[in-house]
Amino acid sequence: MARVKPASLPPSPVEAASCPEARSPRSVALRLSDHRLLLIVWLVLLVVPVVAPNAYFVSLANMMLINLILIASLNLLMGYGGQISLGHAGFYGLGAYVSGVLGVKLGLSAWIGLPAAALLTGLAALIIGIPALRLRGLYLSMATLGWNAILVVLFNRLIDVTGGPNGLLGVRPFAFGGFALDSDVRQFPLVWLVSLLVMVAILNLLGSRIGRALRAVATNELGADAVGIDSFRTKLLVFVLSAGMAGIAGSLYVHVNQFASPETFSVSNSILLVVMVAIGGSGLFWGPVFGALIYTAVPQLLLEYEDAELMLFGLAMLVVLIASPSGIAGLPVVFRRWLSRRRS
Repeated sequence: MARVKPASLPPSPVEAASCPEARSPRSVALRLSDHRLLLIVWLVLLVVPVVAPNAYFVSLANMMLINLILIASLNLLMGYGGQISLGHAGFYGLGAYVSGVLGVKLGLSAWIGLPAAALLTGLAALIIGIPALRLRGLYLSMATLGWNAILVVLFNRLIDVTGGPNGLLGVRPFAFGGFALDSDVRQFPLVWLVSLLVMVAILNLLGSRIGRALRAVATNELGADAVGIDSFRTKLLVFVLSAGMAGIAGSLYVHVNQFASPETFSVSNSILLVVMVAIGGSGLFWGPVFGALIYTAVPQLLLEYEDAELMLFGLAMLVVLIASPSGIAGLPVVFRRWLSRRRS
């Protein structure tokens, strides 16, 4: 008969190290609280098409939610897994072109393109990840950067398939029968729902055994191996999941905008995504929300100063990380510590 661990026993050191919430008996309540807060925030977002002054603001909301999927998926890999990838925009682009090309060249529905983008992007990540994830630190970053550069070259050179530098034209939007989601207001509920499902999936993953193993690997890979966690397999699994989510974001992007250009998926955008993870709060669940807001809003505010965009992003990163090393999402903790020091 299998032995059952008594419920009254405290968590093991491995569980405590890999999942900080396990140290507290309120862990389940905290996770449920995150789910409730997530639902409340997304219910509030539902009013955006109603209160937005025009369709332009709704289009920005659509892009913010798509960027949220993209940044949240990178935060899963980088913030929780400790693996810095400079090729995430490449996976984003691969998902966009897979879904777009299936519709433009083969006439397939966007509903087929969406899962196909996730699956093929995940498969590409599996093939790339097997050799690349044996590298660490700077070498892993350079390998993923090279992957992104190769994809951008292919997007530009495969003119008959991708449209080359002129972009992929003629992409059809999502549709329910004869009802096409061809306007920003019509597209919003779909983007809203997919982004909610992705965030719920990430939250559930972080509270699962895989999430605890991921934290253990990021904290001490040798220690994780010593207690029976397969570090390489855990990193590869999260790398594939992260890329698949980026593929979903790419599919939404190409069918919402009905266009894709190689410039959107450049190496510089991969670097900006890493910056947004850090500014929002690396390793914090709500960090990507702030990162996506900045990533979406700031370029619109700097349309007249395009050359200064990267410089201002870098300056913002320095200011935020000096004030709060854990990013914007970590500011409440920093503020509480400051108050406690003042009182003492």
